[in-house]
Amino acid sequence: MDIIRLDRIAVLASVRLVDRAGPGDWSRPTPCDRWTLRALVEHMGGQHLGFAAAARGEGGDAAAWEPRRAGDDPAAWYRATARTVLDAFARPEASERRFTLPEISTEATFPAATAMGFHFLDYVVHSWDVAAALGLPLVLADDVVEAALPIALRVPGGPAREGPDAAFRPALPAAEGGPLPRVLAALGRSPDWR
Repeated sequence: MDIIRLDRIAVLASVRLVDRAGPGDWSRPTPCDRWTLRALVEHMGGQHLGFAAAARGEGGDAAAWEPRRAGDDPAAWYRATARTVLDAFARPEASERRFTLPEISTEATFPAATAMGFHFLDYVVHSWDVAAALGLPLVLADDVVEAALPIALRVPGGPAREGPDAAFRPALPAAEGGPLPRVLAALGRSPDWR
């Protein structure tokens, strides 16, 4: 599995979807509790910048993970953050580095492939979040989504998923259908969200 290629596919899918949002769409609700589409896109872009910092060996800097505001053109801002993380992941030294990801652990670092896998999973799921908020289909090849499934199934359950700021909700019963409904259910999202 070429995690850099898979991540790039997922991130570019998210960019295409965010580019479809019009001025009246930014206040739409999303599958992410309490987040409008604008807040979700700001989170996504902020995570791109944090992961890019981690790929450069700067993930321990708390400022790298601080929330960001998208300004007057959220889609353009988001495209720029996506370019930043894709460029950072593509640098040869990024694949050899251990990533500091303080939102996951303040004590451990992660091999590049594992950290990039976390990012990849997030952007498969966040691409679906954006698509669902806009009433659009998510177009990702089954092999891309299938690669996200084992990562989703390894996300720990338990009380950490129950708080209001949990990254993922408690898992739902396994959904019928292809790999995407199973990924979503594993992370507590209903594939039927509308």
